[in-house]
Amino acid sequence: MKISKFFVLALATGLSGASAFAADVAKDYPDRPIRLIVPNGPGSAVDTLTRIVAAKLGDVLGQQIVVDNRAGAGGIIGMEIAKNATPDGYTLISATTAASTIARLLLKNPTFHPVNDYDYVGQFAVTLNVLVVYPKLPVKSVKELIAYAKSGKQPFNMASAGVGSQSHLSGAYFQQAAGINSLHVPYKGGGPSSGSVAAGESQWTLIPAPAAMGHIGAGRLRPLAHTLPRRTALLPTVPPISDTIPGFDYTGWMGFFVPKGTPKAIGAKIQAAVVKAMETPEVKKGMAYQATEIVVRGPGEFRKAVQESMVENEKLVKALGLSAN
Repeated sequence: MKISKFFVLALATGLSGASAFAADVAKDYPDRPIRLIVPNGPGSAVDTLTRIVAAKLGDVLGQQIVVDNRAGAGGIIGMEIAKNATPDGYTLISATTAASTIARLLLKNPTFHPVNDYDYVGQFAVTLNVLVVYPKLPVKSVKELIAYAKSGKQPFNMASAGVGSQSHLSGAYFQQAAGINSLHVPYKGGGPSSGSVAAGESQWTLIPAPAAMGHIGAGRLRPLAHTLPRRTALLPTVPPISDTIPGFDYTGWMGFFVPKGTPKAIGAKIQAAVVKAMETPEVKKGMAYQATEIVVRGPGEFRKAVQESMVENEKLVKALGLSAN
């Protein structure tokens, strides 16, 4: 089959034009404020960490980042809004393990798929959970908490940030691993759930660190352990749960998605800005204060991490017999 020189020239011109168009799209981006959807309420761990990053991300990009809290249904509402947003680079979603993978696993008919329905910007953090108790509860270690639970004393309620939240799954996982039972009391977000333990309405929770650190610092919550499989300088005086329950390991991730079809050149520009923002002293200090590890991954690595997270969390949800009901 012969291919004319005209066709080859036209094809080359078209490809060149497409590349030029992509570059032009990103050249003046952004020229207006960017909406950043947080699928959790104000004061939650996700909200706290997102705002730390968003402040410097806006500085790097030269535009205001407007945080838009869209809480509800374990993060599903925010994920759906982001999925259906215009893919022009002016909508970001603060994606998390809970909202992106766990909550949808509890639905009979999931309304979105975290791998297929979004484009990826990159990961910026790994979130550990902290096992905290009401300060007046007579326990000061994981071993003592397990003994207290097995003693049958009531009330013994586990607070969570809602059905399908990271604290819900990690708390259920801990109960199974420890061989204990506790009444699950879901709240509307990490702020209310940690506040319920500080007030004595619930006796304990296993919650992302940012939702607990303020209470811990003020003495309103007593930390017993964390969910990293090793000790960490972020919480130097707090041991890992794995010291008591060998092999216990549960962490989450955070990063940014954009609506499917967002120009790749714009996604790359945002990702480069995220890398710069995470390197600033302000962000490093803020994340350390919230006992959160900075882990920066590009789109490809981040997508792989999410895929692996989906597999592991699906196994855990099935093993625990969890549902949205």
